[in-house]
Amino acid sequence: MPRKVVQGPIRDKEKTKQKLLAAVGKILRVKGYAGLKVSKIAAVAGFDKKLIYEYFGSTDKLIDEYIRSQDYWSKFSPDIEEEIQVGKGKDALTQGILMQFESLKKNKELQKIILWELSESKPILKNILKQREDVAANLFENVTDPYFGENATSVRAMLALVAAGVYYLNLFPAYNGTEFCGIDMRTDEGRAEVKKVIVEIIDYFYETKK
Repeated sequence: MPRKVVQGPIRDKEKTKQKLLAAVGKILRVKGYAGLKVSKIAAVAGFDKKLIYEYFGSTDKLIDEYIRSQDYWSKFSPDIEEEIQVGKGKDALTQGILMQFESLKKNKELQKIILWELSESKPILKNILKQREDVAANLFENVTDPYFGENATSVRAMLALVAAGVYYLNLFPAYNGTEFCGIDMRTDEGRAEVKKVIVEIIDYFYETKK
């Protein structure tokens, strides 16, 4: 027997919200952040712009929800108690950085968002940056800082360099070239080498800085 399709205001509202969020992604991918105007978003989604205000409150809140849906670190939520007892943050940090590395390669909209963050100062972008920092701060303050003690700041600096490299090594080949330090970042072999070294760097700090 065919499954009955449930109709109604709640279902219709959710479908409309998803279409509006998808419209943000399409515009960002094709036109860049300069194209994210309320009338353009509504037109691409095929709805009246008043629905943006009705369902999200404002264009900025719609864009904020879209960015959070794409940003890996905003959804990164390791089990802090388990990390304190067992992992000491090592596996969570390693997997988080590696997943962001792959996420950035595949997600062209996220690449646009990172470029937007680097080129403009806007409350909506500062908000997402704060969310990322809050996620990291929870892990640092409760897990890695107590574990590494006086070397905690060095570990944070190492992770900052690794994370920055993850961003740049994905943005560079996406826009300006293929090789960086002689490593072709568009090949599986080149990317695998970078991921291997990320693991080795984090392993080294956990072995030598404790």
